[in-house]
Amino acid sequence: MTYSGAVKVGGPADVHELTDLMISKVAVGPMDNNSYLLRCRATGEQLLIDAAAEADTLLRLIGDDSIASVVTTHRHGDHWQALAEVVAATGARTYAGRYDTEGIPVPTDVPVEDGDGIAVGRVRLTARHLVGHTPGSIALVYDDPHGPPHVFTGDCLFPGGPGRTTNPEEFDSLMSGLEAKVFGVLPDETWIYPGHGNDTTLGAERPHLAEWRARGW
Repeated sequence: MTYSGAVKVGGPADVHELTDLMISKVAVGPMDNNSYLLRCRATGEQLLIDAAAEADTLLRLIGDDSIASVVTTHRHGDHWQALAEVVAATGARTYAGRYDTEGIPVPTDVPVEDGDGIAVGRVRLTARHLVGHTPGSIALVYDDPHGPPHVFTGDCLFPGGPGRTTNPEEFDSLMSGLEAKVFGVLPDETWIYPGHGNDTTLGAERPHLAEWRARGW
């Protein structure tokens, strides 16, 4: 079946099958958070992005093969409500941006800096530190050798604009980070997986960068 990225709370996961990686997307919790399960097709190792809510739902998605790692994209509570329970059930290593770890109540085993690599089996993700939505938000870039890149943006980028900021300085920081580390280096075909809602591509969003700058949000 063709992957659409459109999921709803209580509904099934949608699975994006790439050559080396399988990406399962599920919506959980009262704020319609997206959680993503990544599986290396060569080794079977799995990694979860954002144990946001509904630990039972996430553990069913993970299945008997468990997970080696769980990455929290940022410190906001709707992105880690199920983290303690998932880690207790799986023994997974925890990753989060270095400057957000103090706001996540589950200890972070590996604080992540800009440019750090995170492995899931033979697949490598590269972390990009984006300041503005929170001090330590990270996006995860999978530079697929067989096709366009794939980026898990947390709440830093959505269809229609950047994530929420609370003042002009935070907005400028987030926009500058997105322009330099995402739009400035990745092609239009890049697939974007946000922390809430539907997926998008950089090509769909790129024409609106000046509009976002002008409106200030």
